[in-house]
Amino acid sequence: MTDSQTLSGSTALVIGESLIDIVGRPGEPEVEHPGGSPMNVAIGLARLGRGVELATWFGSDDRGAVIDARLAADGVGVTGVSRGAARTSTATATLSADGQARYAFDLDWSLPAVTLPPNCPVVHTGSLGAAIAPGVEIVRAAVQEARSVSTISYDPNIRPDLQPDPVAARRTVEGFVKLADVVKASDEDLAYIGEGADPEEVLAGWLDLGPKLVVMTRGGDGVIALTASGLGVHVAAKRVPVVDTVGAGDSFTAGLIDGLWTAGLLGAEKRDALRRIDAKTLEEILDRCTEIAGITVSRAGANPPRIDELN
Repeated sequence: MTDSQTLSGSTALVIGESLIDIVGRPGEPEVEHPGGSPMNVAIGLARLGRGVELATWFGSDDRGAVIDARLAADGVGVTGVSRGAARTSTATATLSADGQARYAFDLDWSLPAVTLPPNCPVVHTGSLGAAIAPGVEIVRAAVQEARSVSTISYDPNIRPDLQPDPVAARRTVEGFVKLADVVKASDEDLAYIGEGADPEEVLAGWLDLGPKLVVMTRGGDGVIALTASGLGVHVAAKRVPVVDTVGAGDSFTAGLIDGLWTAGLLGAEKRDALRRIDAKTLEEILDRCTEIAGITVSRAGANPPRIDELN
């Protein structure tokens, strides 16, 4: 039996915000649809055939019902306390002519508790859920507890509008980097908290904090990945027509977790094997991630591919 087969029937836990994206395109009326970086990651994993549970926070209002229906449609489980918010959060995204998104948030993040599901090889968190009080303290405690059994995946996905002090943002981010085994960040994240430092140097410095694998996405310039064993891998981006970039990084993250899952590198007992991942395996995983992200940017909104859409 392969390592990936031994993980069949297991469940990933994703912790973080779910909300309603209100998207405005030049010359068009606003459109609402469910989103939020961790929610997008959970849906991305489910569409790749993985069991997923989402610990999140939304209301019992009409917008919350939309989120509930979307998660159910993709087979994402929702933890019992997740529906207790007074209102469902929103993110208003204004898209430029080239499809780039800028966000303004109305956020309530007061998640009261997180319970780890049985047979959970990986816990992913990040974005606003791992940055905004009061819920961030619950998230941090849950990640610390999960480290004894699960691989910890983290994507800072920094929002400067809500994290306006790069020094404070870096302090928060690196607190989670210390707890993580796998960290994926964009070059924009790293440039913001690096305050002028080379993003790749900031990324490399994170390895000293404890992760086994760190990955930087650079949009059309591809991906850089570094490991604690000294391996460095560069993978080109897929060239596709871009409709918009909403959810692209989240679908990449889902692909990264899925690829490591298939390679049998998830679970606390696999940390040393993850640290020693070979170049061929890592390149294959990252190449598939770029394919997944490429499909996402080629269509509107956070709409990650299903497994049967991949080569």
